[in-house]
Amino acid sequence: MNGATFLKIMHVDDNLADIELTKETLEEAKLQCSIVPAHDGQHALEQLEEYLRRGEPLPDLILLDLNMPRLDGRGFLAELRARRELKAIVVVILTSSDAELDIVRSYELGANCYVSKPVGLVEFQKIVHSIEHFWLTVVKLP
Repeated sequence: MNGATFLKIMHVDDNLADIELTKETLEEAKLQCSIVPAHDGQHALEQLEEYLRRGEPLPDLILLDLNMPRLDGRGFLAELRARRELKAIVVVILTSSDAELDIVRSYELGANCYVSKPVGLVEFQKIVHSIEHFWLTVVKLP
């Protein structure tokens, strides 16, 4: 983690409604965090490169969808794990796919965990709260 109680979370998803819902859910939890949206893997890599160039803190955690235009989540994860400066960032796959091949491939590429997006507002919020509790409260991040 960046040494402070303030967390920086990058949410990489082409569904802006999911990003907004995640942000609202985390705000309800009274977490001191910022959500950095990225609409696809290419956009996320560009933002990370900019942080490195400026010497800004990297995200403490990345929520990553798999199925996006331009550079999908798999391609993004492969690029992220190939970079020494970026490979320690925790990546939580948060996607609508529950295909066994996607799960196995995500772990092979270095995902820290894989969560399927549920259908429905309440279920989605429960998943976000579970991620928040485990990854941002229980676990010690690098």
